[in-house]
Amino acid sequence: MSAELTAKNSTGRRVSARIAAIAESATLAVDAKAKALKAAGRPVIGFGAGEPDFPTPSYIVDAAINAARQPKFHRYSPAAGLPELKAAIAAKTLRDSGYPVDPSQVLVTNGGKQAVYESFATLLDPGDEVLLPTPYWTTYPEAIRLAGGVPVDVFAGPEQGYLVTVEQLEAALTPRTKILLFVSPSNPTGAVYSPEQTREIGLWAASKGLWVITDEIYEHLTYDAVPFTSIATAVPELGDKVVILNGVAKTYAMTGWRVGWMIAAPDVIKAATNMQSHATSNVANVSQMAALAAVAGPLTAVDEMKVAFDRRRKAMVAGLNAIDGVECPTPHGAFYAYADVRGLLGKEIAGERPATSAELAALILEKVEVAVVPGEAFGPSGYIRLSYALGDEDLATGISRLQEFLGTAK
Repeated sequence: MSAELTAKNSTGRRVSARIAAIAESATLAVDAKAKALKAAGRPVIGFGAGEPDFPTPSYIVDAAINAARQPKFHRYSPAAGLPELKAAIAAKTLRDSGYPVDPSQVLVTNGGKQAVYESFATLLDPGDEVLLPTPYWTTYPEAIRLAGGVPVDVFAGPEQGYLVTVEQLEAALTPRTKILLFVSPSNPTGAVYSPEQTREIGLWAASKGLWVITDEIYEHLTYDAVPFTSIATAVPELGDKVVILNGVAKTYAMTGWRVGWMIAAPDVIKAATNMQSHATSNVANVSQMAALAAVAGPLTAVDEMKVAFDRRRKAMVAGLNAIDGVECPTPHGAFYAYADVRGLLGKEIAGERPATSAELAALILEKVEVAVVPGEAFGPSGYIRLSYALGDEDLATGISRLQEFLGTAK
């Protein structure tokens, strides 16, 4: 029996089926390819990664430097996060969302992605379904599947502003549905649900007994006087079946510091903390102290960044809509434009006829050295996502290249 088992194992997979099934992060892959081409001396303009081009504000960096000099931060700290940071996150959530939180309901994570995965892993049993408004951030379905869940796409196209309706959610509901993922402002579309839409969707979820996981990482990045609305605050009827995800990456230009958090009922946080204690233990203390300075400090820096983002947003949307075959709704949040390029598919461009947005994105990168993320990364084909979190000069150059190149489509 032992020899038979050994022989069987020797012909088995080197990588487990569960991990092998995970798709690579399309946004990071596009960004990595663009950076590699730049390193090789090619003048690539990268619209791929959602990463502010601003440095982290100096007062946050100073807090990290000060922390690095203190021996107490050279040691292990509580897996759930430094108590002072958890208290600051609770205070910040009340300040920004009007949602009262006890520090014991906060788990500090290694970036927002860990908060996403741990939330699904804590709540889902095998076969449980998650309603996933689509277009979605590329990590969500992979995190759901890795946790044993089943993502159920609910697609909303540009004709409805990329905003799903209660009627669509109701049509996708099954006896296996356990969670609704709610993201506003949205990555990849920049869509923002109104207070009325948010409450309507939240009340529907509460009436069905669903959990709601709400990703609020772009809460401070809205434009045109469009308000951010936390579904947790707007719908108290959800009770303790709501999980808030957030982090410092986008608001404070801190993508590389890797600090996020989840806020939930104490039993959920305790379970997720147990998981994190075995997976990674505490987030780096220096990063936590930097995050403390960020969330406890003023929003002056983000207000300054928003001025630049707003200017770039308007320039990008106008530039894209000037291309025949491209339609780009004006995003009201985050720092992405999600352009409908279905009007270009099948047309001849540079001697080729791209049939999908993936083929079109590959052609754009090859011919004019502009990196965009195809819609396949976020749901159906036929769209491209462009981040306007890059510099004004690069943005203008990239859009000009797209106009010239795509303008030859026939």
